[in-house]
Amino acid sequence: MLYTAGIIGTGRIGFSLGFDKKREQPASHSFALAGNKHIKITAGCDTDKSRLEKWGRFFPGAKTFPDTDSFFSSSDIPDITVVAVNESSHLPVALQALASKTRLIILEKPVALNVKEGCALKTAADKSGAAILVNHERRFASDYRLAKKLIDNGEIGDIQTVRAVLCSGLAVYSPDAEETGAYSLLHDGTHLIDIVHFLLDGFFAGDEHRLKNPAVSVFRSETKQENENTGVSVSGGIKVSNVSAFYQMDCGIQVTLEISGRSRFFDFYLDITGTTGRIKIGNGFAAQYVRRESKLYSGFYSLAENKSVRFPGKTGYFSNMVKNAVDFLDGKEKIFSSLDDGLAALKTIEEIKSGIKEQTEK
Repeated sequence: MLYTAGIIGTGRIGFSLGFDKKREQPASHSFALAGNKHIKITAGCDTDKSRLEKWGRFFPGAKTFPDTDSFFSSSDIPDITVVAVNESSHLPVALQALASKTRLIILEKPVALNVKEGCALKTAADKSGAAILVNHERRFASDYRLAKKLIDNGEIGDIQTVRAVLCSGLAVYSPDAEETGAYSLLHDGTHLIDIVHFLLDGFFAGDEHRLKNPAVSVFRSETKQENENTGVSVSGGIKVSNVSAFYQMDCGIQVTLEISGRSRFFDFYLDITGTTGRIKIGNGFAAQYVRRESKLYSGFYSLAENKSVRFPGKTGYFSNMVKNAVDFLDGKEKIFSSLDDGLAALKTIEEIKSGIKEQTEK
């Protein structure tokens, strides 16, 4: 079948990342949708006139709308509606989409700013009958899917530890950023937490909360602001620069999340250790290590890279997500990244935030 699609938000993830020559393409919703033969893009929406005009030049057959009210008042509501707006607008725009006749919403992560908003979205989604697919892109990437297959098949033995690391220059958390979502625990931490949930989903026994009850450690710094009237530098509140959250799962797996907001580089990776092997996977690399007789010590075993397992260079993360959307509408597949998955990530984030607040408010 041929499905129509409309895109709300023609900024980076909605459109312009499709021009980044260093990224694996397609890297935006617009070009991922356009690359699927079962989809026809019929509408685009953005409050930024210049962005929308540029988008329209690439999709001349599509209608353009300057706001969501005009988009959803149109008589031609698309089968698929992409919500690729700023985090603070996810809930109101997604609620508008649910109230329309669209069949599937592709929602950017995080699904909302907090659990309360996420639960409101869940209630509305259950009432509407429309489905929501959350763009946790690594769930669709063939390298992470291969890593999950290796874990599930016991290729590295029983899982002992998982270390998940995110490094960036964006503050891990600041109370001032709650209304915008511009802090890394939410912005990119959503991806980090969700991919741990995905890789370990067989160990959560159906628990919708998944990772929970963390031991949280915080490094913080006090920001300064200059009073515009007196010129005196005063406290601008607490900015969290680093956080680690440790989890002891009932099944015996130990999980550590480490997020840095004071790094002068961006990094994202997981190190998963089993009883007979290891998987390291992150941005631009992936490898499996297996138990071999040691070349260094007699009578010992060490880990060596398993060259027979080849992780794909091109992961198809965006095109696979769109294919999942089409297969779902065709009745062939379930949604690989659901609203429940998005809510689980928010619940984990909320508990880490509670741990941060307990320490910073002492």
